[in-house]
Amino acid sequence: MRMSHARPSRPQNEESLDAAKLELGEDFHDAECLLISEVKVLLEAQYDSKKEEKNLDETYIKTLEYVQQFSRYTNRDTIKEVRALLKPTELEPFECAQLGNLCCSEYDEAKTLIPSIGSKISDDDLDSLLKQMDSLKKYQG
Repeated sequence: MRMSHARPSRPQNEESLDAAKLELGEDFHDAECLLISEVKVLLEAQYDSKKEEKNLDETYIKTLEYVQQFSRYTNRDTIKEVRALLKPTELEPFECAQLGNLCCSEYDEAKTLIPSIGSKISDDDLDSLLKQMDSLKKYQG
C-alpha cells in the first residue's frame, strides 16, 4: 500500500492574500520575519550536529544551499547592524525583511518592489537607509 506524503491543504481565500497590502494570512500574523542572512546563520549553526547525527534531509540541504546563495550579509555583526538600521523605522517586520533581502539600490526600486511601504517612510529617509545598508554590505569583513 502506497502512502501519500502530500501536505494537507489549508482552506484560504487566495483572493484575500496580497503582500502588497500586507495581507499575508493568519500564518504570518505576529510572526517574526527573518532576513535570508539570519536564516543562513541559524542553519549553519545546526549543520555540524545534523551532519554528525546523519540527520541532513533533502529539504535542509536545499534550504541551506538557497540561503548560502542569496544571503546578502556574510557576518553576524553586519546582520545586527542592518537590523539596528531597520528597527527604528515605522515599517512592518515583513517590509524590513524585504528591504534587507532585496538590497535595492534606489528608493523608487524599493517602493516598486515593496508597495506596502508607500508613504510610511519619506523618499529621502528610504534613500539614506538603502545607502547605509549598501555601505554595510560593501564593507563587511
